[in-house]
Amino acid sequence: MATRTDAPTRREQILKEAARLFAERGFHGVGVDEIGAAVGISGPGLYRHFAGKDAMLAELLVGISGQLLTGAKRRVAEADGGGAGAEAVLDSLIEGHIDFALDDRPLITLHDRELDRLRDSDRKMVRQLQRQYVELWVGVVRRVYPGLGEPAARSAVHSVFGLLNSTPHLGRGGSLPGRGATAELLHRMARGAFAAAGG
Repeated sequence: MATRTDAPTRREQILKEAARLFAERGFHGVGVDEIGAAVGISGPGLYRHFAGKDAMLAELLVGISGQLLTGAKRRVAEADGGGAGAEAVLDSLIEGHIDFALDDRPLITLHDRELDRLRDSDRKMVRQLQRQYVELWVGVVRRVYPGLGEPAARSAVHSVFGLLNSTPHLGRGGSLPGRGATAELLHRMARGAFAAAGG
């Protein structure tokens, strides 16, 4: 979900390849040597950057949860600071999550399959960050649909996340429209789901 344009660090390269490999073959189906080979260093060389595969998994899952929350807070602050209405704030949140869903598909798969492999403390951190992310969305959704109760708004947010996070199952290559068309379709569907929930 990063918007930076400078070259990724070696650590970031390792994490990207680890996420891809873990998503394709499962955490236990990938060795340190394979991750190293994917970034052009020896398996043991990875230990200069990470204590092991467990540390990579934790950084991936805690990291993306933190990035989503930070990005959402920034989007809300920028939209509010610019005098945007609640609808524009919601649109900005949806756009941010769609960027994640389309650009970081391996992390969605990884979260679904491997979250339980994290140490308790890391798993609790992921859950805490996710709760904050959901509650930020709930607040914005209720600004757009003031008649929507908090439990219903929270259910709607989780449902929209399920819709957007289904992207790893959409297929590959030519089976999909272009990225722009897919993003636009997901955005319309998300707004439609919130409108239906708001009555």
